[in-house]
Amino acid sequence: MLRQLSGWLQQISTGWSTLAAIAAFLLFTVLVLPGQAAEAEAKTGTTTSPDTSFYYTPADLYAMAEAYGPEGREAYIRARFTFDLIWPIVYGAFLATTLSWTARRAFPAAGLGRHANLLPLLGVLFDYLENTAASVVMARYPNPTPAIAAVTPWFTMAKWILIGASFGALIVSLAMAAVRWLRGRGAASTA
Repeated sequence: MLRQLSGWLQQISTGWSTLAAIAAFLLFTVLVLPGQAAEAEAKTGTTTSPDTSFYYTPADLYAMAEAYGPEGREAYIRARFTFDLIWPIVYGAFLATTLSWTARRAFPAAGLGRHANLLPLLGVLFDYLENTAASVVMARYPNPTPAIAAVTPWFTMAKWILIGASFGALIVSLAMAAVRWLRGRGAASTA
């Protein structure tokens, strides 16, 4: 099933769809993210958030919930189910299509590098798990939700590791594609 999903991503990652995903990612990054960050800081009174942290403890999560106050917690939850439903799709599409497009040019058809396009999908999955779990903790605060508070930091860490690995794979894929392209041009010029 994963092989078929990776193949499907490669198939739909044409030059145009990849350019569209890049444009959407850049526009969202420039036009939407700064406003969302400013609004979140205004509503919660802090720049600290589970979403932007790499590591935190359940106690840190409860401290954030306390610091946000009722209005901040409500704004946090609303943002997770509006803005943060779309943002993972935008960055996931950007990473999956660019990885698929470059991997076709960088790696052999049967190579493991062609399946790196699945990494962003896993990152998106863990982003949604993080958003849901953190929202439950925020909604129930001050009532404890120990099991959910315990797994939320792990969802966040997995999200960041997978997104980082996706960007790393993209850099490697771009470099390998450039090397193959340069070798092809060199071979063509000597022929």
